[in-house]
Amino acid sequence: MSDGQNLSHDPAHLLALNAALQAENESLRSVVAALKRALFGARSEKQVEPANQLPLGLDDLSATEVEPAKLPAPANSNQPRRPKAVRNIGGLPAHLPRVDITIEPERKTCPCCQNKLHQIGEDVSEMLDVVPAVLRVKRIHRPRYGCRSCEGAVVQAKAPPRPVDGGLPTPALLVHVTVMKFAWHMPLNRQAQMLAGQGIMLDRSTLVHWVARLAWWCKPLHELLSATILSAPKIFCDDTPLPVQDRTRQRTRIARLWAYAIDDRPWGGTLPPAVVYLYAEDRKGQHVDEHLAGKTCVLQVDGYAGYNRLTKRGRAGGPVMLAFCLAHVRRKFFEVHKATDCPVAGEALLRIAEIYRIETRIRGTSPEARVAARQAQTLPLLEAFKPWLLDRLAEISAKSTLAKAIRYTLGHWTGLCVFLNDGRVEVDNNTVERSIRPIALGRKNSLFAGSDGGGESWAILASLINTAKLHNLDPQTYLTDVLERMVSGTTKANALNELLPWNWKAAQAQKAIAA
Repeated sequence: MSDGQNLSHDPAHLLALNAALQAENESLRSVVAALKRALFGARSEKQVEPANQLPLGLDDLSATEVEPAKLPAPANSNQPRRPKAVRNIGGLPAHLPRVDITIEPERKTCPCCQNKLHQIGEDVSEMLDVVPAVLRVKRIHRPRYGCRSCEGAVVQAKAPPRPVDGGLPTPALLVHVTVMKFAWHMPLNRQAQMLAGQGIMLDRSTLVHWVARLAWWCKPLHELLSATILSAPKIFCDDTPLPVQDRTRQRTRIARLWAYAIDDRPWGGTLPPAVVYLYAEDRKGQHVDEHLAGKTCVLQVDGYAGYNRLTKRGRAGGPVMLAFCLAHVRRKFFEVHKATDCPVAGEALLRIAEIYRIETRIRGTSPEARVAARQAQTLPLLEAFKPWLLDRLAEISAKSTLAKAIRYTLGHWTGLCVFLNDGRVEVDNNTVERSIRPIALGRKNSLFAGSDGGGESWAILASLINTAKLHNLDPQTYLTDVLERMVSGTTKANALNELLPWNWKAAQAQKAIAA
C-alpha cells in the first residue's frame, strides 16, 4: 500500500496535513497582501483605532463650510489634535532682497482745479518672485607690473588655486552640481540637459569628475565627522542598499551604505545631531565591527543578525550593548493586521501604542526623568505584554505570520527593554531610518553608483549634506564656504573641526552678532 493510501486512511495524518496546509495558505495570503500593499497601498502605518471608537464620517466634509480647525474632536479620542497649518500670513522674510517697483498714476494734476499733486502716502504690497539660476563667467584679472628702471623686474599676483586643476568650475558651481544630486536628488544626466538648455554643452562624465573631485576635497572632513560620531557613547545604526555598476558582469551588484547617527535632543544631551554614511561592498556584519573597532557603546539597531558578533565577550574594546527597535516589532504586527485583520495583531498594536504615548510625554526631559517614567509606567505594560504574547503563541499555528511576529518580538526582548534603564536610549531606531530616506530618494532617481569610487563619493558628500540639513543649514552656502576655505588654504588641516556643520553654524552666528 502506498504512502498516499496510508494517509487517506489515517485521520491523525489527515488532520495534521490539513492544519499544515491551512497555516501555509495563511502565510502565503499574508505575503501576497503585503506585496500588494507595498505596490499599490498607502505607505503610512496609521494607528489602529480602538474597537469602541466610532470612525469619523468625513465623506461629506467637502460639502460643508466648516473650517477644519473648528471640527470637534471625538469625545473619547486620546489622539492629540493636529497642529494648525503654518501659513505665511504677513510680511515675507526680511533677509530676502527687495526690488521696488513704483507705479505712478497717469496724471499728477488735480482733477478739480488742475493744480500739481503732492504725495501724501503710499500703499505697499509684496509678492514673492524668483530669478532662475544664471550661469556667468567669472573672469580673473592679474595685472603684471614692471619697473621702468629695472626692465627685468615683473610683479604679478599668483593665480588662485582651483578646486579642479585646470578646470572650469568655480567652487560654487562644483557645489551646486553636487547639492542638486545629493540634496535634491537631480541625477547628473538631467543636470547636463539643463546646462545644455543654457548653451553649456558638458558631458555627464565631466560632471562625474567634478563630483569625485569635491568628494576628494571633503574626505578629511568626512573622516573627522565619522570619528566624532563613532566615538559617541550611544549610536543609531542601520544600512541601506546601493546598487553599483559592475562592468565585469554587465549588471549592477548590491553594495551598502552603513549609516551611523547621533541625536541627543530627546534627552537634552550635548552632542549635536549628525549622520555619517560609510560605503561597503556588502552587508556582512564584519563591516560594523571594523567601523567600531576598539570602541564600546550602546548601539541602537534593527534585528539583523550580523550585529550579534559585536556582543561577544572577547571582542577587542569590550562587547557592545544592542538596543533593539520597537518600531520594527510594531511593523510586523501591522503587516499581519493589515493583511488579515487579525484581532490579536490589533491588540498588540494598541499595547505598543500605549508605550509610544508615554514616550511622547517624556520627550525632551532629562535621562533620569525618562527612566523614572519608564519604570513607573512602561515597565508594567511590558511585563504584561510578554506573558500575553506567550499565551497567544501557544494558541496559534507555529507557521503563521502572526507566530513569526511574536517570535521576533520574544527573540529580541532583552534588547527591546534596554531603554527602560537608560534614559539616553530611544524606544526605536527611527532617528537613523529618517537619515537614510534621502539615500533612498537619490537611489530612486540615479538608479545606481557607477563604481566603488562613486559609492565612496556618495557616502562622503551625502554625510556632510544631510548633517548640514539636520542643523537647518543651506547645503549650497555651507559647502561652498567649506570648499573655498579648503582650496585657498584659509582653514588648515589641523583646524578642520571648525568646518563641521554645527561649529560652522555657531561661527556664522557669532559673525552676525558682531556685525
